[in-house]
Amino acid sequence: MHDPLGLYAPDNRDDPYPVLARLRREAPLYFAGNEGAGSFIVTRYADVAAGFRDGRLSASRAEAMARRLPSEARQWFAPVVDNLAHWILLRDPPDHTRLRSLLGQAFTPRLVETWRPRIQEILGELVRAIEPGEVELVGAIAGPLPVLVIGDMLGLPPEDRHRLKACSDAIAAFFGATVMSQALLAGARAAILELEEYFRKALAERRQTRRQDLLSALAAAEDQGSMLSEQELLSTCTAILFGGHETTTNLIANTVYTLLRFPDQLQRLRAEPDLLASTIEEVLRFECPVSRMGRVARVDFEWHGQQVKAGDRLFLSLAGANRDESQFPEPDRFDIARADNRHLGFSTGPHYCIGAALGRLEARLALEALLKFPRWELLEKPTWLDNLTVRGPKALRVALS
Repeated sequence: MHDPLGLYAPDNRDDPYPVLARLRREAPLYFAGNEGAGSFIVTRYADVAAGFRDGRLSASRAEAMARRLPSEARQWFAPVVDNLAHWILLRDPPDHTRLRSLLGQAFTPRLVETWRPRIQEILGELVRAIEPGEVELVGAIAGPLPVLVIGDMLGLPPEDRHRLKACSDAIAAFFGATVMSQALLAGARAAILELEEYFRKALAERRQTRRQDLLSALAAAEDQGSMLSEQELLSTCTAILFGGHETTTNLIANTVYTLLRFPDQLQRLRAEPDLLASTIEEVLRFECPVSRMGRVARVDFEWHGQQVKAGDRLFLSLAGANRDESQFPEPDRFDIARADNRHLGFSTGPHYCIGAALGRLEARLALEALLKFPRWELLEKPTWLDNLTVRGPKALRVALS
């Protein structure tokens, strides 16, 4: 891979921000080669924000992912490509607009707020299971909470959460891989096939007996004929499951870890609980749970003195944009009371995260519950996920008392 500034060097995985700052200064459109992580990296705030609205860039990139594979593997991997190609996240208008109008009704801030009691109930069960003392927070809180919540919304049995999270994690590993190993590809393929079969069965049950859940609403939309095809339905279920917890798991874990890194801010939050919401916003900026979003060039064009060709892949770096000094004063300072915090943690433009209100609510309620423990102590510096797209600790060992 062509990476002269070392963006993808393993040593920079835990702290990519100095390299991203150098890219903003020296190479705002950084070419990292066509193999591996591939293509161009965009790091300045103005460029990233504009990129999400740029008609020359397409969100439809499943085929571009497939082109990273050896030609002999593409047919074998087709189930993954077919599924991803119908995700709302990876579609352009008018299909994106149609899907968003359907799904948006389930994730409005007003409707999400009605889930507050249930989220608090789930949190209460998870927190009660924690024994005072050492706890691994990703496994105890940050991981199970979002998958249980999105599972409840879909109408899935809570006992299936470990199976569903394992499938989602395999897809996340594929999205953010630097190098496509056979084991990683096989894991993503097995996960997609398992989830499609799982949702096919669950949807068949909803067609027999409607329930008050999101799966029933999606099945009804498919029955109308014009709203969802069968593949769109299966892909949408997969995308909701994935998007409904991967980001939020890392947002919760990143919030706790960042507050432990900056005890003055943790102390201020305890003294000023009204800063709970702005704390989550600052974590979304400072330690964004999604590091980058991909796009594919529709046409040839020039940008920052470089020639971008149709079919080239571009990664809009949310992590880079959210530390841009031209947008945020003292961007490397973590400030839970930061004003005018227009971060890109949930993207912007037509593809602004449809589940943002749900993710914010879950993170705020989780933090509120954990703050009831008067003492937090980090027991071990975490290792970050080996992933270029999602950012969070693999595990977070803390003492709560």
